[in-house]
Amino acid sequence: MPLISSPEWERSRERFTAWWNQQAVDRVLLQVIAPADDPPPAPAPEPESLQQLWLDADWRIRRFEWDMARTFYGGDAFPYLDTHIGPGTMSLYLGARPEFSPGTVWYHPCIPDIRTADVPEPDPDNPYWLFSQEFARLGKERLQGRALVSFPDLIEGLDTLSSLLGNDALLFALMDAPDHVHRFQDALTDIYFDFHDPLYNIIRDEHGGCCFSAFNTYAPGPMAKVQCDFSAMISPAMFAEFVVPYLEEQCARLDYAVYHLDGPCCLQHLDLLLEIPTLHAIQWTPGAGQPSACWAGYIPMYRRIRQAGKSVMVRGGTPEEARALVEDLGPEGLDILLWVDSQETAERVVQDALNWRRTK
Repeated sequence: MPLISSPEWERSRERFTAWWNQQAVDRVLLQVIAPADDPPPAPAPEPESLQQLWLDADWRIRRFEWDMARTFYGGDAFPYLDTHIGPGTMSLYLGARPEFSPGTVWYHPCIPDIRTADVPEPDPDNPYWLFSQEFARLGKERLQGRALVSFPDLIEGLDTLSSLLGNDALLFALMDAPDHVHRFQDALTDIYFDFHDPLYNIIRDEHGGCCFSAFNTYAPGPMAKVQCDFSAMISPAMFAEFVVPYLEEQCARLDYAVYHLDGPCCLQHLDLLLEIPTLHAIQWTPGAGQPSACWAGYIPMYRRIRQAGKSVMVRGGTPEEARALVEDLGPEGLDILLWVDSQETAERVVQDALNWRRTK
């Protein structure tokens, strides 16, 4: 049965909507992904070059179809075509030079001096912007009824400015040319929507919903994953000055927004994030070498997030850890994604989750 046009998906859409509103329907919003039983034997499509790996829409769709046929999407998990050109695709639209590798894309700066440079204007003929639109349209056409097409991982704010300028140069600019950082930040907030809104109009489903390439999330209206990984290198005072006002404006222009909080060095900014009224949810990435996001030690932080009126997105952990989270926090406003070893395990976990309730 087509996955995105099934009755089960309609129920999952209800659970996603409830999650954004810090609620739950019949159980916790739970996505469980596993290898599919008896996958087709066809060999994987292999790219002939890095250029094809990243910039051949037909090849990327065929590879996604191959992966989808070998994946079991349990509970509220859903298949989606990932359209990103690396983690920070918007910087390519604005002139950064890409360096493609098998696992990611690196961005080389294109602004030599923030004090003398103009903010890059969106170029309708930028080849990466043209590719993203073509890719999204082709994916929507070929995957209709089977999978969603995602936003690319656009990224915004200081993270995009660091790709355009370079990390070291941006750190110095925060001290030596703060007015110019604000000039760019103010412009980039508007520019973000020059790309977001046209893409939303391509990928939106018949209900007006959409999904984002990062963190397997769906919303019933315009949405984005927002972030500032650069904030690991700045103080809360700088975060309040150079990030919060622009993040507030961006979130206010979206129906739904989830913040990607990446690593222990970024935790110092959580209180400021919780004060943003139009930020709906927080996704916590513990960082390399840390316990999984389901670890019970994070429960006090998740409780703070929930008490601030925001939902919690958890990615990774064991079924036992996930159950413990629900028993402590309750299912409301909690979205958990797990990877397990078999379809049988995934089906059992989803069935068990019907009985997960707050016990503390």
